[in-house]
Amino acid sequence: MGKIYFASDFHLGTPNDAESRIRERKIVDWLNSIAPDCDALYLMGDVFDFWYEYQHTAPKGFVRLLGKLAEMSDSGIPITFFPGNHDLWAKEYLEQEIGWKTIRKPQRLLLQGKKCLLGHGDGLGPGDHGFKWMSKVFHASWAQWLFSRLHPNFSFSLAKKWSKSSRDSQDPHPAFLGEKEFLVAYGREELQKEHFDYMIMGHRHQPLMFQLTEQSTYCNLGDWIHAFTYAEMHEGILSLKRWEN
Repeated sequence: MGKIYFASDFHLGTPNDAESRIRERKIVDWLNSIAPDCDALYLMGDVFDFWYEYQHTAPKGFVRLLGKLAEMSDSGIPITFFPGNHDLWAKEYLEQEIGWKTIRKPQRLLLQGKKCLLGHGDGLGPGDHGFKWMSKVFHASWAQWLFSRLHPNFSFSLAKKWSKSSRDSQDPHPAFLGEKEFLVAYGREELQKEHFDYMIMGHRHQPLMFQLTEQSTYCNLGDWIHAFTYAEMHEGILSLKRWEN
C-alpha cells in the first residue's frame, strides 16, 4: 500500500512573482519527493492566490507546478482538487490540462479503510455571515459573467488587489480557538449525521491535529507561506508533516 498526500493553501502568486517562484520550486521539490510512493494526491484549495479562466485566457505563471502535476497525472496518480475561496473560479482548463478531478463541496470518502470528510473549509460552520454572503456572490453565474466582460489586464489586476487586501486584513498566524473554531463546530455537527475518522481541511492556515472525539480527528493542513506542512496517510494512519528541503 502506498501513501495518500494532502496539501493546501499554496497561494501562488503572492506576495510577488519572485517570492512566489521560490515557494513554487519548494512545492515542486516536495512533489518530486512524494511521487514514487504516491497512490493519490488531494489539493485542498487556494493553490493559487487568484485564478480565473476566460474562454481563451488563463493566468500566466505557475508552469513548473502545472507541468509537474500533469506529469504525475499522466503517470497514473489520481489528483483531486477542492477549490478554495481564492481559486473557486478554476474550471475546465486545469481539468483538461492536468487531468485532475474537481470537487466543489465537502465530500465523504473512504480512504485506506478510513472514513474521511474532505473540503477546503471556507464558509463552513456557524457565523462568518459576511464571508458567506460574499461567497454566494462569487459563486453566482451572473457575477462570473460580469467579471468575464472585463479585459483581463484590468480584471486580473483588480482581483489581485482585492485578494491582497483580504489577506492583509487577516492575521497571518491565526490563533487556534479550540471549541470556538468554526471548523471544529462544523466537524461536531457532521459527526451527528455520520461518523468519520478524519476531517481534513485547509483555509485556516493552522497546521494541527485536534481530537473531536476519541475516534474522530480534525486535521488542518496549514499552508505553504509560513508552515510548509502537509498530511500523509499510510496504512490508514494520518500524520501531519513539515517539508524540510
